[in-house]
Amino acid sequence: MPLDDLRLFALNASAGFGGAVARSLGVALAPHEEREFEDGEHKVRPLIGVRGRDAFVVHALYGEPQAGVDAKLCRLAFFAGCLRDGGAARVTTVIPYLAYARKDRRTQSRDPVTTRYVAAMLEAVGVNRVVALDVHSPAAFENAFRCETVHLEARPLFARHFAARFAADEVAVVSPDAGGVKRAEALRRSLAATLGRPVGAAFVEKHRALDVLSGEAFVGDVRGRIAIVVDDLIATGGTLTRAARACRANGATAVYAAATHGLFVGNAAEALADPAIAQVVVSSSVPPFRLGRGPATDKLVVLDVAPLVAEAIRRLHEGGSINELLADRSAGQGPG
Repeated sequence: MPLDDLRLFALNASAGFGGAVARSLGVALAPHEEREFEDGEHKVRPLIGVRGRDAFVVHALYGEPQAGVDAKLCRLAFFAGCLRDGGAARVTTVIPYLAYARKDRRTQSRDPVTTRYVAAMLEAVGVNRVVALDVHSPAAFENAFRCETVHLEARPLFARHFAARFAADEVAVVSPDAGGVKRAEALRRSLAATLGRPVGAAFVEKHRALDVLSGEAFVGDVRGRIAIVVDDLIATGGTLTRAARACRANGATAVYAAATHGLFVGNAAEALADPAIAQVVVSSSVPPFRLGRGPATDKLVVLDVAPLVAEAIRRLHEGGSINELLADRSAGQGPG
């Protein structure tokens, strides 16, 4: 279908990111209205017809002072339902940061599986497809939804960034815990293919009980190498800082932290200012508004992920292959 048949919306809280996606796609954001009522209720509606159209809604579900996670989720669901009622041929929610993705299984008796409940909410209002970026567990994300899911990865952006920076250096990719080994291995292989030479690997033992971290084992070799510690997100920064110190203790010449989503909550600014971390690299999925000014912000690099999201929307609208998109932007298997 031509782009003329596409309706691209971005709710107000995601207007900045949505505008960047629209510019990369070469279309204008479709107009909509968001109206607040004095009792705390609200309404949101399109200001352009969507009947028979392919409608995409960009909205990231991170909390901020003006709108909490639950309020954003509710607004997204209401707007998606409104598009469905308006006769949209297909409704796709594009969620750069998907809330509740970390609560995808029961870790204690009678725990909620909140990822599945979020899926049920969006499906109940008629969402046909959910596009998300680097969720905590891609398998859990796919299994939670009954509608179509598309999982995008920022890994190629990080691979190109670090390959350009460390073209002449020995590098190792490190997972801050055993659960992230697959993620770190994917980046390691992409980086090795981009550099055209082997890249080392390591991981740090981590156990969490009531938000207390423990574990001392370090597996792998980073001695004399630049260590890149990779995770899906940075919340308080405690996990990454702990891993960075372990890398330095095991002989790494410098440590760079990489994560798709920079939430930077709690004492993140203080944690990431730790001299063990040379630089923090995140994507533009979440603006780093919580960091403020200081040492952590001075070492922050933000990679623009809007072009990747825009190309995914283009291919989904035109019936192209998302697998080919990921293959095109990935460095492939490469030497190990």
